[in-house]
Amino acid sequence: MRAKVLLVAVLFLSCANDKEDKFIWKSMQVKVSAYNSVPSQTDGEPNIAAWGDTLKPRMKAIAVSRDLLALGLKHNTKVMIKGLPGVYLVKDKMAKRWTKRIDIYMGEKVEKAKKWGVQDLEIVYAIEKDTLTHSVKE
Repeated sequence: MRAKVLLVAVLFLSCANDKEDKFIWKSMQVKVSAYNSVPSQTDGEPNIAAWGDTLKPRMKAIAVSRDLLALGLKHNTKVMIKGLPGVYLVKDKMAKRWTKRIDIYMGEKVEKAKKWGVQDLEIVYAIEKDTLTHSVKE
């Protein structure tokens, strides 16, 4: 019985390690602002993001400045924002004029986005490793 418990524990821990090893986690300081699904801030389809995702209220989504795409912050990249709970997904791109910046999606709550303002915060993001070479996927 003891051997079975030990075997299950070893298998569980090795599975947990596989999940942790699937990503390289990187951090950086960025300017963090907020945006909304309203025509004055977007185009004619304010709920449709750059890659075609439909944005919905309370969704943990962000837009990234285009310079961050080359650093691995691509569509559906997992991002944690210091001081905020949960994991956000990259779902949108910002206008070309912005650099080293992310926008937190705040649904239609324009006043909440204005109150947020612009903050300098640290983000941590996941880049998936290539399973064969353990290098970063491009």
